[in-house]
Amino acid sequence: MIYSCLIVDDNEIERDVVEMHLKKIPSLNIVAICSNGVEASQILSNTPIDIVFSDIDMPDLSGMELLKTLKNHPQFVFITSFSEYAAESFNLDAIDFIVKPASFKRILKAVNKAIEYIELKKGIAKEPIEEKPIAKEPDSDFFYFRETKGISKLRYDDVIYIESMGDFSKIFTNSDKHIILVSLKNLEKQLPELLFSRVHKQYIINNNHIVTLTNHEVHLVNDFIVPISAANRQELLEKTIDKKILSRFIK
Repeated sequence: MIYSCLIVDDNEIERDVVEMHLKKIPSLNIVAICSNGVEASQILSNTPIDIVFSDIDMPDLSGMELLKTLKNHPQFVFITSFSEYAAESFNLDAIDFIVKPASFKRILKAVNKAIEYIELKKGIAKEPIEEKPIAKEPDSDFFYFRETKGISKLRYDDVIYIESMGDFSKIFTNSDKHIILVSLKNLEKQLPELLFSRVHKQYIINNNHIVTLTNHEVHLVNDFIVPISAANRQELLEKTIDKKILSRFIK
């Protein structure tokens, strides 16, 4: 299947770089390349677009302002030089956030994520499923959840981390991944808080699978790496790590 896309950036060189990368992906069709948000808004009001690759810091109408003007917006991938916009972009349900310079590998990852989400939404539209909470018992070590293929059972300890996909979430285990029909926000409210921690707008991790904690990342088993915000890092330290860290001195 071919997915339509739009490029929006006020910098000609940056537009050319994104265009060069996207032309290498056979499943994409670049419908238009815009030099500002106003021009993009006009095209989006008249043309069906699946994915928008947009800069954020643009005159007259920023990338975020553009997204806010759209009622039923396409999947937005923000590509910007300013990493501080990440939290707000995910609050606006952008599917991904890339810090410039954007490599082909990183753009391809964002494209695959956007396409996966688009196809998930199509599947749910054909067969609507009411979002229901995880069914768990206080003393159990497992839970049930709905995914596209039905209802599945999973042990808490098998979950390494969970990634947000807007209205859906993706659960990663040692050997598999599951698309769950519950948002990350609702998952956070239902998972055991002593075992799981929110480390980023898009990620929840299983504390038992932490290998290394750096200033900006959490390294997990199986070589999984997820970003961590400064506030979430401090919370994780106080909640989990500081209680078990070996001390130089014993009182």
